[in-house]
Amino acid sequence: MPLVANARMYSVTASARADWKTLLAWVLDRAALDWSVIDYDAPAPLSALWARDDLGLAMMCGLPFSQRAPRPTLIAAPVPSPVRYGGKPVYFTDIVVRADSKHQRLRDTFGGVVGYTLADSMSGGVALRDHLAPFRADRGARLYRTAVGNLIHARGVIEALAAGIIDVGPLDSYYHDLLRRHDPDFAGQVRTIASTAPRPIPPLVATGPLPHDMLARLRDALQQSVREPSLRDVAERLLLAGFAMPDPADYDVLARIARRDDMPPFEEF
Repeated sequence: MPLVANARMYSVTASARADWKTLLAWVLDRAALDWSVIDYDAPAPLSALWARDDLGLAMMCGLPFSQRAPRPTLIAAPVPSPVRYGGKPVYFTDIVVRADSKHQRLRDTFGGVVGYTLADSMSGGVALRDHLAPFRADRGARLYRTAVGNLIHARGVIEALAAGIIDVGPLDSYYHDLLRRHDPDFAGQVRTIASTAPRPIPPLVATGPLPHDMLARLRDALQQSVREPSLRDVAERLLLAGFAMPDPADYDVLARIARRDDMPPFEEF
């Protein structure tokens, strides 16, 4: 069965999608794999993409990766180039407000309206709840007047902030950084007032059969891609320093966070 490759998670604009497709196509060619790099654009749900059994090289949120049984094969994880990532395969959730908001600190947003993408999204939901939980426990009461969910993705959060529908919301930091690189006018509508602790970044995985020799070729090709002269500009535009090979167990922490029994749903924050 031919497998497929996809980088929808971080295809923040049409130009970024084209760059990811260029990089993935080079990797597949280098690894001597006759697979297709497919499009899978919003609003098609990412959960449906991740449920497929023919993924050979696709980005997957670390939370469903940590929860799925059997677990997909972890091929590699991107290492973002901005300094705040410290050369590690990690990311944050940036907590943002509208650029012209009066709020300067996270506490300033309490009493307003909090937004989130999906309740089961790590960067767009769970990480924010985990970050807010100590504040909620200290106060012993709700932090926000109400919560607005189903914003779907980072762009939905920014649009809701710009429209005044919500006062604060979460953005995947790598997506946020890529958006500032590829669409600065859109990204400039919001600013960051806090960021969560670093967590393992969404990895590239396979849900289809991947023999050991094929896995080794893919990993080698990914590592070579950021050293390939013809891809230098692509890697720079993707803010990509390289690829790491983390232990799948590194992602177990995400499932543990999602299972916390002291973390109420957004409607109770």
